Amino acid sequence: MRVFVAGGSGAIGRRLVPLLVARGHQVTATTTSAGKLGLLKELGADGVVMDGLDASSVGQAVAEAAPDVIVHQMTSIAGKADIKHMDRWFATTNRLRVEGTDHLLAAAEAVGVGHVVAQGHASWNGLREGGWVKTEEDPLDPMTGTVAEPGMASIRYVESAVAAAGGTVLRYGAFYGPGATDDMVALVRERRFPLVGRGTGHSSWIHLDDAASATVLAVEKRVRGVFDIVDDDPAPASEWLPYLASCAGAKPPLRVPVWLARLVAGDVAVVMMTQGRGFSNAKAKRELGWEPRYPSWRQGFKEGAA
Repeated sequence: MRVFVAGGSGAIGRRLVPLLVARGHQVTATTTSAGKLGLLKELGADGVVMDGLDASSVGQAVAEAAPDVIVHQMTSIAGKADIKHMDRWFATTNRLRVEGTDHLLAAAEAVGVGHVVAQGHASWNGLREGGWVKTEEDPLDPMTGTVAEPGMASIRYVESAVAAAGGTVLRYGAFYGPGATDDMVALVRERRFPLVGRGTGHSSWIHLDDAASATVLAVEKRVRGVFDIVDDDPAPASEWLPYLASCAGAKPPLRVPVWLARLVAGDVAVVMMTQGRGFSNAKAKRELGWEPRYPSWRQGFKEGAA
């Protein structure tokens, strides 16, 4: 097939493009920087510079590629992690999830693209009610009144817009793998990533390579709907954070009370660490025939530190 990867030079795109090429697909991949066109060529794609927030730029790029499938991987998460000001940290990504999604869907309709696959998110953001592990049938947490609310709204927008177009949304867990968690590991080694309260909040993780392999299956099988792309092992912070510290050769993380974490890092960090809900990958395994190479972050963290 002819596959158009919007955001082909990003964390997932760099792994997705060569997988698609290896399976015989003709790939056009976009970047916002002409300096990354060489990278896309090395990955086996026809590279094109595109501004995902410019409707004419998107329309022209898609029209020239004439793809069978569009994969939406556009994000713009620059600078150091800033959970306390997540609304600012994710501002451009939130726009890409709304405006960028609209531009891609409009271009797909204009050219007659048969299928769209888009990036979503499912790590700690399940609704804070009931059990600790959620499925695609459970609503995401809107995080009302917090700095995460605009981001959660943009994720829900992607899901509703792409579903209305008959496409697929892959809710990726928290990414790890080469380059994905370097900043976090540095903080862990400096003992600046503490456990909050009892660390009962759950998260789901996914290795970048496993996220890419699931995306290939979604492209090829043209499945529709929402899928949680996470590993087999949703776990509380009280388990994964000390384990990550051990793998990184660091001392065990410090523990801080909720009131202090809220003051220093904000409400969202407290929710993640104390109330977050993880997700199940049963639907993705069942309907995509997908099996993660890294069934648990325990294996992946350890291998990454080796």
